[in-house]
Amino acid sequence: MEILHSTDWRFRAKHHSDKVLPWVEEFRFRRARGQVHPVADFLFTYYSFRPGQLIRWSPGIGFSLEDVDSDFQSGNYWKKDHNLSSLDLSLMGPKQKRMAFWICELMRSIASRSGIYKCYGLHEWAMVYRLPMSDLRHSQFPLRLSSEKINDFIDQQRICCSHYDAVRFFSPLAGPKNKNNPTFATRIDYEQPGCLHTNMDLYKWAYKMSPWIPSEIISDAFLLAAKIRELDMRASPYDLSSLGFDPVLIETDEGRNEYQKIQKIFSKEAEPIRERLLEAVKKVVSNLNKEKR
Repeated sequence: MEILHSTDWRFRAKHHSDKVLPWVEEFRFRRARGQVHPVADFLFTYYSFRPGQLIRWSPGIGFSLEDVDSDFQSGNYWKKDHNLSSLDLSLMGPKQKRMAFWICELMRSIASRSGIYKCYGLHEWAMVYRLPMSDLRHSQFPLRLSSEKINDFIDQQRICCSHYDAVRFFSPLAGPKNKNNPTFATRIDYEQPGCLHTNMDLYKWAYKMSPWIPSEIISDAFLLAAKIRELDMRASPYDLSSLGFDPVLIETDEGRNEYQKIQKIFSKEAEPIRERLLEAVKKVVSNLNKEKR
């Protein structure tokens, strides 16, 4: 066990909180007033990690913290020995244990593949394909193009979405147009490092391992997901100019080039976070395997 003295771990905890607190406070402000934001709210409504959980810091396994108060030790995952507290891995539930092994497999699989950069964000268009306005997920915002033009555009495209959690939100008539058929059971076979949603989901797989991995990985993955979500919606058929977002016009050659350029930047930014997440979860898995012996 590495001992973190009180001043050291409190500094790390505050630094982590400071990175994500503005996002949490803005979300809580909107929610209290019944306001919605199709870009930023996604990080708190689609993903299941609650704002209070996101703010809370953990060093992960392998550390003992000096002078920890009772409020910090929420979740009953901590054990105390005199003035030192550390996470007790024996208290991890069976579901989270299975998740740890699966996340390792997923991260290795994604890292072993080359990125695909020819999807151009068509998944958001496929989600509105031939649907009435009342059925759209963000119906409070207008579309940039008429429904007829959106439908005609999709009819001319070859959709190649590789992400299960995007494909499952396709409209019923758009699903058969996708080149791939990722399912919940086969997502490891399809996910690849060029995909926006794969890289946003680094946040999900990181918080699924809380509190057993360093929270800095979770906050860094969250901030990357926030940036990616902005591109995701700027490239969508929704008109979000009222929120200050200029569209990425993927229906044009210029817009496709812009989308691909930013997509590759985010893929590069995701690589070190994925590596850190894999190493942290491998550490958890290694210790779980020792417990079995």
